[in-house]
Amino acid sequence: MRTPAVPAHAHRPDIHAAALAGLAASLAVLAAWLLAPAAALASGAATSPTPPPSLLDLVTGWSFDLTVQVPVIASALAFVWAVRRVNARHPASPVPAARTITFLAGLAVVEYALQGPPDAWSEVLFSVHMIQHLLLMIVAAPLLVASAPVTLALRVASPRARTQWILPILHSRLVRMLTNPLIASALFAGILWVTHFTVIYELTLQDGLLHDAEHLAFLAAGLLFWWPMLGRDPSPWRVSHPVRLVAMLFEMSQGAFLGIAIMNAGAPLYAYYANIHLGWISTMADQQLAGAIMWGGGGVGFLIAGLVVFYDWMGAEEQAAARIDARLDREARERLGGAIDPAATDPVANGQAAIDPVPGAVTGPGKPGEGEPAGLRTGG
Repeated sequence: MRTPAVPAHAHRPDIHAAALAGLAASLAVLAAWLLAPAAALASGAATSPTPPPSLLDLVTGWSFDLTVQVPVIASALAFVWAVRRVNARHPASPVPAARTITFLAGLAVVEYALQGPPDAWSEVLFSVHMIQHLLLMIVAAPLLVASAPVTLALRVASPRARTQWILPILHSRLVRMLTNPLIASALFAGILWVTHFTVIYELTLQDGLLHDAEHLAFLAAGLLFWWPMLGRDPSPWRVSHPVRLVAMLFEMSQGAFLGIAIMNAGAPLYAYYANIHLGWISTMADQQLAGAIMWGGGGVGFLIAGLVVFYDWMGAEEQAAARIDARLDREARERLGGAIDPAATDPVANGQAAIDPVPGAVTGPGKPGEGEPAGLRTGG
């Protein structure tokens, strides 16, 4: 029995799925933070003039650093401007509102991680510093990628800017190398191991510029990894859904190994935190909590992302089956000499987005009629 043609939007997860994944991962790491004071006090440590972080501390104590504020605000304004411009040019195929919400949510997570309470408490608690890293790599990065910024840039750019600037950059050897799934996965895992088990981590705690560079590297590694994994934007590499799931499983295992290694360390890993005496939590208890957050929080984040990719995979399979049915119906009508109803066979009219209709065209998860310009090859 043939699978009936079903509109693409009934199967293909929109950006809201990625947004929910990011939200769930964010709640997971924040829940771990909320449990930190209880875990510390349960250890029987003495009280201290500096109390543990409370619920009020999670919403107060913000800072204002121009090196963070300017890029965040500029990115938000640029994205909103581009969306409005594209919507004005293509009123019949506007940018989905969920993409704007997702992008702004990603920037909000970056703002919270680098300007909010996590940044302040990361100076005294290794566990909170670990939450800060997870927020950047497993929450903010996938949210930003899920908003399809590359597709938006291609749509809003003029033909000249597109051909002279954007496409040459996307076709460059550097971008192709960095977005290679193997290299992106290695960078994602490697930067965590290298920074946490070398002198680099200690140096970043003592130098503000190095600390900012570390955060930028975490966010960049996250963006490079999630770009081909989520598949929301055209990419030099087309990664199948099974390979995406394998890559996420690999990263989940690396995060678990890293967390376990930190938890089982027999001595403080960093002299910086060892010299801070809070009273209500010991250096080793804080370090073990950091390892548990890396293990548990990272695992939950990748599990949710994996479910999103699996759901996307099922939707893609059903869309492919519907396209095959439409083609078979068209061929049958032609053999019988009957009139072909364009509305019954046209994939766009049926809500079925064509996949790579023109060799070398930009292919991505954009909805039918979004008007993404051609020019970026996605085949590996």
